[in-house]
Amino acid sequence: MNAANKSILLTGNQAVAWGARLSRPRVIPLYPITPQTPVLEQLIEFHVEGSLDAEIITPESEHSVMSACIPASLVGVRVFTATASQGLLLMHELLHYASGARAPIVMANVNRTVASPWAFWPDQTDSLSQRDTGWIQYYVESAQEALDTVIQAYRVAEQVLTPVMVNLDAFYVSHALEPVLVPGQALVDAYLPAFDPPHRLDTEKVESWGYVVSQEMFFRHRQDLGAAIARVPALAAQADHEWAERTGRSHGVIERYRCDGARTVIVTMGSMCGTAREAVDAMREAGQAVGLVKVRLFRPLPKARLLEALADVDEIVVLDRNYSPGHGGVLHQELRAALYGSAISPRIHGLLAGVGGVNVSPAKIAEFVNQATQRAVQADSQWVC
Repeated sequence: MNAANKSILLTGNQAVAWGARLSRPRVIPLYPITPQTPVLEQLIEFHVEGSLDAEIITPESEHSVMSACIPASLVGVRVFTATASQGLLLMHELLHYASGARAPIVMANVNRTVASPWAFWPDQTDSLSQRDTGWIQYYVESAQEALDTVIQAYRVAEQVLTPVMVNLDAFYVSHALEPVLVPGQALVDAYLPAFDPPHRLDTEKVESWGYVVSQEMFFRHRQDLGAAIARVPALAAQADHEWAERTGRSHGVIERYRCDGARTVIVTMGSMCGTAREAVDAMREAGQAVGLVKVRLFRPLPKARLLEALADVDEIVVLDRNYSPGHGGVLHQELRAALYGSAISPRIHGLLAGVGGVNVSPAKIAEFVNQATQRAVQADSQWVC
């Protein structure tokens, strides 16, 4: 074990709070919502014991939470928040404002079903419905990855001045306990420089945000945001590489698992990746050439890295724990778009698996793979579990 790490038994929510604490945010607006509430509770505990030097604000709603995050970030201090499901949807208007204001806020979102009907289970539709708001989006599969990604998110956000959403599945990650290696504060401080933006709200140097602009100015602004987002895959890979040098842990932008020689590859993200690994191991032992590509950075989609990872594959089976009505699985559709017109042409099958938190076992995943590869190419996402 790296001497700079100590092992602690943490839930995913607690790991998120540790990642935030180690990143030294100065303002933390939060509103409790199941299953995100333990993040708020852990941060308050840190604050009470004196290990977190930050202003914790508890406004009356998630809309007000993001309303507090944006000006705090524009003043030039590091900001953290967390939410889930309906809370994220209530923030929607201001998510656009945050990215447009180039406020590098980091927010953890615990993926949970959206109403109606009312439910509390893991489902990624909440965050994926925000994919066009200009926020960078990570999806993590474990408490360890959640802690590491919160810290890496600040590194990336503050380089491109764009907010970041770190997504973790409800209960499977948010409430599951596991040993987590927590880095020392000195290690994180060396990795994550103090936030010092080139522009900020300052009475000594007057600037303004949110004023009315001409058509041409708005167009240029969106171009600038697009150029910043385009830098993210390379910067995220660099941030992960440097984190690995300091801690020995790397999560990648995408991850290839047992893909060498694989003719069929499962593509998914979030907690289902761990289950898919077990399925891949079982299928490999049975003599099937199957691998896994885990998508950790979803927005912007790292198209070049995905094409490289899937270059020699005959079949792709995409597992989506989400559902866009009339569109199908979001990752499936995004991957189809990325492959369109490229030099590779594998058959791609979209399977809606685990929507609403339905349990998907390794045996079920193996069954899905076998069924999908025996059928003709699927143009649309298919309901399987």
